Amino acid sequence: MEDSIQNTPAQKPVGQPGIEKKSLAAIIAAAVVLVAGLVVGMVFLFSTDAAVTGQIRDVFIILLAFVSLIIGAAMIVLVIQLAILTNLIQNEIKPILDATSQTVNTLKGTTAFLSDNMVEPVIKLNEYMAGFKKLFDLLRPGKK
Repeated sequence: MEDSIQNTPAQKPVGQPGIEKKSLAAIIAAAVVLVAGLVVGMVFLFSTDAAVTGQIRDVFIILLAFVSLIIGAAMIVLVIQLAILTNLIQNEIKPILDATSQTVNTLKGTTAFLSDNMVEPVIKLNEYMAGFKKLFDLLRPGKK
């Protein structure tokens, strides 16, 4: 029976098999397309005249400026979201943590009070009762 347990194949995690292979293949394909595009662009730029190359350069400069605007807008949104998160932490999470801390301190005080005023006297009473029972068992003449 131990052999059958040891020879069982390892169970695969729940989910679609091969997702990692698919994503790796997609990344490799994207890299190949990017490199091929760069090579074709370089050949095209070197084979044309200077005026066409200058126009293509100007188009790329405009595209870079547009991408910079998009990145700037994304950074503004990121800063706003960070400010909202900071506000949430200061005004909502911190009071919850303070209230939880107060509750824990109150619970500590309650357990200390119960321990001092209920548990210890009950334990002492049980000790005395056990002692009296043992004393009565020793003094009772009919029993050994």
